[in-house]
Amino acid sequence: MNGTMDMGVSTRLGSFGSFFALWVSMMAAMMLPGAAPAALRRARTGGGQGRAVPLFVGSYLAVWALAGVAVYAVYRPHGSLAAGAVVMAAGVYEVTPLKRHFRGRCRESVRSGWAFGLYCVGSSIGLMLTPPALGVMSVTWMSVIAVLVLAQKLLPAKAALDVPMALAIVGFGLLIVIAPSSVPGLTPPM
Repeated sequence: MNGTMDMGVSTRLGSFGSFFALWVSMMAAMMLPGAAPAALRRARTGGGQGRAVPLFVGSYLAVWALAGVAVYAVYRPHGSLAAGAVVMAAGVYEVTPLKRHFRGRCRESVRSGWAFGLYCVGSSIGLMLTPPALGVMSVTWMSVIAVLVLAQKLLPAKAALDVPMALAIVGFGLLIVIAPSSVPGLTPPM
């Protein structure tokens, strides 16, 4: 991708093949740790089938790969106003009933990695849209989001934690709109 993948909001994605390979690698690194408890539950309930866990994990990652296809299809280089709006929307999504529904389902035992992946995408979609808004392949933003998503998968939902986090995300979005130069990596260096 010739150094074009971490230019903040002005990032160009390059070829689909390069983007897709990086996206799938990053999703595996980010999302598999949070899926480990579900994969272990699947191993216990798989009835001794040696294929149960690889199929579960593979179909789970396939859902995230499809999310990458969608990102590639709709992504365009943008400005800090759009980035701030996406981040604020992600913060608002954190406290919606839809988010709570998907988050609860993402923590349940399911037999299918596909279903588990869909629930987890629904739970994490707000947070997962922030890296493309801030810098598509920024390791820093992906790391921050990975920690938040992992915490949400492993910790029970509690308003005492979720509401302040949502407010902080909305506040960060406002900062992006008001003072984009104060956000490291948002705009490429001159």
